[in-house]
Amino acid sequence: MFFVLSKLLQYFLMPIIWIAGLLLLAIFLKSVKWRRIALVSATGLLLVFSNPFLANVTMRAWEYDSVPLEEVEHYDVAIILTGVTSMRALTPDRVHTHKGADRFLHPLKLYRMGKVDKFLITGGTGTVAMDRRPEAEMLQEILLLAGVPQEDIIIETRSDNTYQNAVYTGELLKTLPKLDRKLLVTSAFHMRRAKACFDKAGIATDVFPADFYTSENRYTPDELIVPSPDAFRLWHRIIHEMMGYIVYKVVGYA
Repeated sequence: MFFVLSKLLQYFLMPIIWIAGLLLLAIFLKSVKWRRIALVSATGLLLVFSNPFLANVTMRAWEYDSVPLEEVEHYDVAIILTGVTSMRALTPDRVHTHKGADRFLHPLKLYRMGKVDKFLITGGTGTVAMDRRPEAEMLQEILLLAGVPQEDIIIETRSDNTYQNAVYTGELLKTLPKLDRKLLVTSAFHMRRAKACFDKAGIATDVFPADFYTSENRYTPDELIVPSPDAFRLWHRIIHEMMGYIVYKVVGYA
């Protein structure tokens, strides 16, 4: 039930939905005063959430800092959280990835550098309505194609959210006591919640953030003034992740 509710909640955390709702109120409310308030509020939210500079500054404050490759020590295993694949009905005979592919590409680089010995990929289907292969299996397929031996890949396919990633990974690690030094890999914006969940599960990890959404702050007109549709997408991700972190803290997952 929690998983289903969390998937539904994300639609109500979209700034564009808030703005659309206020515009509808501005049209249908009978009170002139409240119609004006709704219209002004919608305009204000539109200016804020379409501003790329504000979105970038906020996400930079939330994301974990990057870790230079040369500063990464040696680890027995890199724990990779999924959430980077998608199903395409017209081409179901291959693995499709999106921007978050850095979650496994950068650990692969560490593996080739001799800084990581094994991979532990955690992630099930991660969806409510769609029947598909577990994501951990799909990432395993990619790593195998990249030449990683099967014995260096461990997968966990039951988890559907970050809390379950930590719990089921913990159960699996109890059967693998030789994997002592662990490196946690996920998107930089997601690392705060992931690290809290793994700490709560009693799994000691160091972090290696990947898949960054931010850039250096640029004080140019196109960043400071010109509205951007990408800013809406970034704000949605920020708000969704912040709310997820708060909810996980409240229910005791993190």
